[in-house]
Amino acid sequence: MDEERQWISAVLAGDKQAYAHIIHKYKNPLYATILRMTKNQQDAHDLVQEAFIKIYHQLGKYDGKGSFSSWIYRVAINHCMDEFRKKRYKMKVVEVRDDHMVDAHHPEVIFLKKEKSRQLEKLIETLPEEDRLILLLRYVNERSYEEISTLVNLPLSSVRNKLHRAKKKLRETVNRDEGGYFHEMSNNQ
Repeated sequence: MDEERQWISAVLAGDKQAYAHIIHKYKNPLYATILRMTKNQQDAHDLVQEAFIKIYHQLGKYDGKGSFSSWIYRVAINHCMDEFRKKRYKMKVVEVRDDHMVDAHHPEVIFLKKEKSRQLEKLIETLPEEDRLILLLRYVNERSYEEISTLVNLPLSSVRNKLHRAKKKLRETVNRDEGGYFHEMSNNQ
């Protein structure tokens, strides 16, 4: 954190090279988050570049009260949400590929994991944008409830409630679909 404060001070003093350190540290995590939101590499790349320009121009507004990483995420996510509203962009979740974690000698295991991932993706896409964002921040970016509250400008209780309702909706949909599937299977036998 002290190193970040030095970079911020240097940038505000006119040292544009110090900003390269900030970009280097945060470009990959921001890109990963935005890619999961857009599901389009070019859009994610463009939005990250635009976000870093916005962060640069707003750096003087960082008051040091919260963590710098949370502040950067908030500026970037707000920028993305503004762009989504302008373009009526639909946030989607990128398929998570864990092929490297599965034993390649068991193709049926690979197939089942991929199918499960696709089904989860489709379910998450049915959630409202804000709920999807909160899920991404919590479970993909592993952000705390407090950080998410700050990032999406919602009270902590609202974040918890939205996350709880989103998980409940996903669970109910899965249970309903599995019940329908098994019910249909038993009727066909």
